[in-house]
Amino acid sequence: MKSTLTHITLSAVISILISVSCQAQLAGLPGAFSRMGLGARGMGMGNAMTAVASGDLTGYYNPALAALQEQHTGALSYGVLTLDRSFNTLFYTQSLPPSAGLSLGIINSGVKNIDGRDGDGYHTENYSTSENEFLLSFALRPSKKLSVGVSTKIYYYHLFDKINSSAFGLDFGFLWKPNDRWSVGGSVRDAIAAYKWDTSDLYGQSGNSSKERFPLLRTLGVAYRGDAFLLSAETELTNEQTTLFRAGGEWIAIDELTLRAGLDHWNTSRKEEASPTFGLSVRLPLQGWEPRFDYAYASEPFALSAIHTISFSVRF
Repeated sequence: MKSTLTHITLSAVISILISVSCQAQLAGLPGAFSRMGLGARGMGMGNAMTAVASGDLTGYYNPALAALQEQHTGALSYGVLTLDRSFNTLFYTQSLPPSAGLSLGIINSGVKNIDGRDGDGYHTENYSTSENEFLLSFALRPSKKLSVGVSTKIYYYHLFDKINSSAFGLDFGFLWKPNDRWSVGGSVRDAIAAYKWDTSDLYGQSGNSSKERFPLLRTLGVAYRGDAFLLSAETELTNEQTTLFRAGGEWIAIDELTLRAGLDHWNTSRKEEASPTFGLSVRLPLQGWEPRFDYAYASEPFALSAIHTISFSVRF
């Protein structure tokens, strides 16, 4: 009975995770949660942030951006999703004079209230699963126009009782600014990252081991900064022969209010997976501090409703 219960529950967990793997973010492949975005600003701009060199910057989209952050910046975000899913992020970025920068980030995702039942269909208990990413980025500016960076990433996945896995990955990136208006950026993400699974502790001799490699993401983007607006676009190629396009923009309506819009995951072969996004920021100017509240709306083509993300950030 215990074996039957375990098989039923584990199958339900995997089915839920695959079916709602966050807007077809290379669905079914490891690390889908880590490709949703980081914070309401990026998600509101369709996550087209690889070449964005202004505002609150982190090493998540491109590790080279950490060297461009002039002030200490921290942000916390909370995601509102359907089907008992959670998605939360935390990051901190600071400059390292004279020409470097450091960025730290944590991403947490999971599913709770998974209904466990025995072989006769009776409820036993509620289960949950969680997946986490810990990121450390370092960037250096060898010249005024060029920035390069690298990120180290640790993943930890708690899937089920006695079934856990961890992974180590590397990101590399560059950013080139020919002038104050234009910027070009590129990144390679999740190099060498892979989950290793072993179910022997749970199933005994019936268990087995397997290895799942993360998709290698290669992104190239461009951004243009105007007096009161920002436009960005990028393309992303994976080793799964999937090409995605993203675009976004923001407009400073007044000093205290910024409006955003974007398009994420546009694929010429599967246009139904494209995700329109919208967002805004409200700034509260205080002496010595710059607190800001951000909101982002991102549609989920295959979910019951959209993702709503709320962030609070501060510069000091």
